[in-house]
Order: sequence, then structure tokens, then C-alpha cells
Amino acid sequence: MSALQKGLLLAALHVALVCTLGAKLLYDRATRPRTWIQVATYDPNLPIRGRYLVFSLQLPTEGFTPRPDPKPYERPFTPDHCDLLLRNGSLIAVANPEGEFWVNFRVVDNKPVVIVNTQTPLFIPEHANIPMPRATGEEIWMEATLPRKGPPRPIRLATKKNGVLTPLALD
Repeated sequence: MSALQKGLLLAALHVALVCTLGAKLLYDRATRPRTWIQVATYDPNLPIRGRYLVFSLQLPTEGFTPRPDPKPYERPFTPDHCDLLLRNGSLIAVANPEGEFWVNFRVVDNKPVVIVNTQTPLFIPEHANIPMPRATGEEIWMEATLPRKGPPRPIRLATKKNGVLTPLALD
């Protein structure tokens, strides 16, 4: 076998590997549940380049217990890990000390929510116009596929104002 043939075989193996990953992601998108999740954006410090947004999931809670008088170094709730479950079409964070995801707590509109500490990047076109929700009173929501394990995989974004979701055209 010549060097050219070996190189072509290796290139074909790489293409096949990438195609199987793409097929798995498409299969998951077609068969796994999907839902809209409220997200909070932040500026990541990642070595990858390009235009992208990174989200933290902002979810309602279940099973977390507030500590009576937390010390400054203690978390205000216990436990600080959770699992993500889909209930009645909504994703919720269910307390689990051995859970897959680590969380922070926040009170939003007088309701306790958790911010799930996962990096969920969504790559967007270079010239896409992204609204700034804090300035307009809107919230950012993400439609995501829920895999069996791991963080949700983003599909598209929307803004929500007065209870109405409006998907964003990022093309």
C-alpha cells in the first residue's frame, strides 16, 4: 500500500467518524424530547474562536432545602447538585447530592431558581443581530434537545415578552 493510499484511507476513516457523530446528533434530535428553557448569557473564556453565545440554564427547583442561617462560606441551600428532569413539558432541577450538575441559587421575581453551571454554547452567524433582553424587558429562551446524559443541546433561540415566545431568525 502506497503512502497516498494510506493517507486516503486515513482521511476516509476521519470522514466516517465525523459522519457517525453527526448521524447520532440528528437521531437524538429526531427521537429525544425537546423543550424551551430560560437561559442566562455570560461571556465565556474559551480558547475557541468564532461568534457564539454561552448559556447557563435557569430552572425552577424541586427538593432543595434552605439552610436556616448560612455562614458566609456555606451555600444558602442544600444540596448543591441536581439532575435535570422533564415534567409536564418543562425542564426542572431536582435536588440530588450525587447529581450530574452543580448549581447556584438565585431569586428571580420572588421565586427561587437555580442556575445550572454548564457551558452550553450556541454558534451563530457572524452578522446575526442579537437583541439585548435586559434593555427591552425580554427574556432569552433556548429550545433544546434533551439527551439521555449531559447538558441540553441548543437548537434555536427566542425572546419572551408578556408570555409570548418569538423565535429569533439568526440567519
